[in-house]
Amino acid sequence: MSEQRSQAHSTSWQGFSTRAVHAGYEPDPLTGAVNVPIYASSTFQQDGVGQMRDGFEYARTGNPTRRPLEANLAAAEEGTFGRAFASGMAATDTLLRATLRPGDHLVIPDDAYGGTFRLIDKVFSQWGIEYSVAPVSDLDAVRAAMRPTTKLVWIETPTNPLLSVGDIAGLAAVSHDGGAKLVVDNTFASPYLQTPLTWGADVVLHSTTKYVGGHSDVVGGALITDDEQLDADLAFLQNGAGAVPGPFDAYLTLRGMKTLAVRMERHCDNAEKLVEFLAGHPAITKIHYPGLESHPTHAAAAKQMRRFGGMISVELARGEQAALDFCARTTLFTLAESLGGVESLIEHPGAMTHASTAGSQLEVPANLVRMSVGIEDVGDLIGDVEQALEGL
Repeated sequence: MSEQRSQAHSTSWQGFSTRAVHAGYEPDPLTGAVNVPIYASSTFQQDGVGQMRDGFEYARTGNPTRRPLEANLAAAEEGTFGRAFASGMAATDTLLRATLRPGDHLVIPDDAYGGTFRLIDKVFSQWGIEYSVAPVSDLDAVRAAMRPTTKLVWIETPTNPLLSVGDIAGLAAVSHDGGAKLVVDNTFASPYLQTPLTWGADVVLHSTTKYVGGHSDVVGGALITDDEQLDADLAFLQNGAGAVPGPFDAYLTLRGMKTLAVRMERHCDNAEKLVEFLAGHPAITKIHYPGLESHPTHAAAAKQMRRFGGMISVELARGEQAALDFCARTTLFTLAESLGGVESLIEHPGAMTHASTAGSQLEVPANLVRMSVGIEDVGDLIGDVEQALEGL
């Protein structure tokens, strides 16, 4: 058993917050440092030709700051193997290249992140990779979208930006019955709210830029799996292609993991109170939030999620211009792409994060606004939204 694997499993009996703080690193035996050092070294001295110290030879292949992060992420997801990447899209690209060949097929959500769709539709399609779309909430539709050549069923849950929730256990059964692996992009939920591997998924993906990092100061990605051969394939590409995080990025991401549980509780608290305010507001025609009992996928969310998250999407009654005006009028909610940081963000998916889906089956409503609810005082956030909606 590898060191990484043993570290992940040695903490599996502990609660989430304990794992998030401690998994992957013990205080330095020489200095007693309680935080992992930033090993800013591109190469490592060998004791003889091929005689590496603790397996380190070159920082693209492995780094003593990155290794604890990877073990920590694996432990947080209750998985065996973790691999860290330079971005969520680098992780996505690596997984697709590790699992697909020309002529293969995958199923993706009909409501997927624009960057994922762009990579599959514009890049991998050039190499003979085919895809179909299906709603993650409809097992029969996913089953119908599969083909004999389907190798992956790729889902987000909750989805970005319409916050639809897929039944992971059911989707795993459908995928495996069709000879495919189930990939779950867990970015919106974070490992605190949901652990897809425990529900039967084969791979979990994160843009660690978001809730895992949590402070809008680092870009990163991760893949976690229990499949030893798949992990070996990912490790080969991680090293061979080199889309890895630097030691400072790894340090910041690991620092973010230590507070993930307390941050997510506040994100969820604030989002729930903001949804209560928005419900019935005359400027809003629809709220997309899986915590609402009226949400079509509330039951699936209640079954597999600890809470319902800090993301809210709303549709404006007066159309696209009202949505654009709403985004322009907030002051505490910063108009910016990304999500999951301590500060609240607002964006117009159709013109920003999901512009690549225009004209496709994944095109998002023009009157849609997505909000990442931060950890500020919720009264201030509600006041900001209230004044921005006034008169729309």
